[in-house]
Amino acid sequence: MSDSSSGSVPPHSVPPLSIPPLSIPPLSIPPQWVIEKKRDKEVLSEEEIRGFIAGYTDGSIPDYQMAALAMAIYLNGMTFEETAFLTDAMMRSGELLDTSSLTRPKADKHSTGGIGDKVSLVLGPIAAACGLDVPMISGRGLGITGGTLDKFEAIPGYRTDLSEAEMIKVIQACGCSIVGQTRSLAPADKKLYGLRDVTATVPSIPLITASIMCKKLAEGIDSLVLDVKWGRGAFMKELDQARDLASNMVQVGRSMDKKVSAVITRMDQPLGRSAGNAVEVQESIDCLKGNGPEDLMEVTLALTAEMLVLSEVADSPEAALAQCQAAIDSGAALEKFRHMVELHGGNPAVIDDPTVMTAAQSIEPFAARNAGYVTDVDAEAIGRGVLVLGAGRTRAEDGVDHAVGVSQLVKAGEFVEAGQPLCLVHANPASQLEEAHDWFGKAFSLSDEAPESNASLSLITETLR
Repeated sequence: MSDSSSGSVPPHSVPPLSIPPLSIPPLSIPPQWVIEKKRDKEVLSEEEIRGFIAGYTDGSIPDYQMAALAMAIYLNGMTFEETAFLTDAMMRSGELLDTSSLTRPKADKHSTGGIGDKVSLVLGPIAAACGLDVPMISGRGLGITGGTLDKFEAIPGYRTDLSEAEMIKVIQACGCSIVGQTRSLAPADKKLYGLRDVTATVPSIPLITASIMCKKLAEGIDSLVLDVKWGRGAFMKELDQARDLASNMVQVGRSMDKKVSAVITRMDQPLGRSAGNAVEVQESIDCLKGNGPEDLMEVTLALTAEMLVLSEVADSPEAALAQCQAAIDSGAALEKFRHMVELHGGNPAVIDDPTVMTAAQSIEPFAARNAGYVTDVDAEAIGRGVLVLGAGRTRAEDGVDHAVGVSQLVKAGEFVEAGQPLCLVHANPASQLEEAHDWFGKAFSLSDEAPESNASLSLITETLR
């Protein structure tokens, strides 16, 4: 058991613990000249990229000029060197987390997002129990993909707004802290992310790479494992797109002297058997108790093992997987989760009593109309159904209903009788239940014939090292 006398970290209890941003000289040419160069498919210099990002961060370059440059990058791309300079400029637009007081290898993982992806909630405590320090800065859900912070905030009292120093204190105590991006960390990315969302420039590999890597590398980590998802329920629909993004991020990380690898995983069906916020917290706790769904544990253990090997805590993937399983079997990983929740101000009773989280007012089965074998569960359709229930957001400023979602999802290959639940729908009065049911109806495909066995089909497509 964790030492309850340590208590949660009180707000603003310790002074800032960070490395000041780099001083960048202003652009020596008008900003529109930089835009013109990229518009005309020319290569930008390091000084032009750094100066432009510095000006955008301090407000001397307005949103409309940044939007124009983002569109030029979206249309014409960037070289690897340009992308690396952009990443570094955005990372150094704010303070860097000072992790010099942490004595264990510092590692993190990032996912490009998917339906039912609660891997971080399980992976962080396992990695900490296996000897890593995990400073994990996570995000909120937007659109059909859920956000790690929204899931944790389903736990009463859990603070995602720790300062950098508070985060370090938590890691020193339990090995893992999962928080949101602070105002001082990569502020250029925070501004640019919102701008990209409203200017149709989100799906750009250089801009995605810079946005992800600038935040992760600002954490002061030694190594990073990327979970790059592809498929219907992922941002990248095609494998080639996922490979390009993964390769770009790995190269950028290595150019900045970090150990980086990428695991490319499929996201056609929801990961695990739940999608929402509170329901995913419960499933994550089940995983740490050794009762997790097979597909979710496959991805979680593969990513955690990759972290251990990359950090040289394990000699081989096989040894790393054995360490991860031992951390679950012994209860050490569950205790790391309990201690982290407690230190973040959350109610650790959630470990043994999920009813401490707000429950939906109705939990009703979504029943199969006929008997048959489940041949497909469309992750995107499930994600859209959960979104209209209120578990997600369509705008960054929207709130979420932590109680709603789906649980006990059937999996492809399983047989259901007519009237048997395909999932349980957790809804509140404000939920758009009829529309959600329409999406769930589109999600499940049934057949009279059993599908070919997919027991041998791994969700791990490949790993880039």
